[in-house]
Amino acid sequence: MKLFFIILPLLILQSCSDIKPEVTSEIAMTSFYQNQEEIPNSKKVVAVDFAELDQQYLQNKNDSIYIINFWATWCKPCVKELPAFEKIASDYTNKKVKVLLVSLDFLDKIESQVIPFIQKNAIQSEVVLLDDPDANTWIPKVSTDWSGAIPATIIYKKHNRKFYEQSFTFNELETELKTFL
Repeated sequence: MKLFFIILPLLILQSCSDIKPEVTSEIAMTSFYQNQEEIPNSKKVVAVDFAELDQQYLQNKNDSIYIINFWATWCKPCVKELPAFEKIASDYTNKKVKVLLVSLDFLDKIESQVIPFIQKNAIQSEVVLLDDPDANTWIPKVSTDWSGAIPATIIYKKHNRKFYEQSFTFNELETELKTFL
């Protein structure tokens, strides 16, 4: 809960900026697309508001299992668990498991922190930056159980959905994933 009160003022400050830079990176964003032709720009870290995140990533009803992790470059527990998500994405590619990393960093930090972090750590999962300062509105839409603290993760397949406000090791994440397989 304390982290929520830290994140909320930061998100409010972020909303004061009207600048929405178009930022590119070397990370291919292929997790949620069936083939390369569907990808709008496969070299881009996309900033989305909650409505876009919800529509494009949180409401898929196909046969894939989606793992959506909310994190930030400044969050040590988030950074510590990212290799587990990367290994899951790599190990379960053939099982229709898709990982999305939703950065809660500020939009103005995308070039100076987010993209360099992704490149330095060779992150291969799709990364989007959630640029929506109205956390009081979108946090309960993600989960009514979410206090706003990160890391936080959703795992879902069609209508089966679980929310986790915790850090994961690889084994813990794999155990939860297997309940969806």
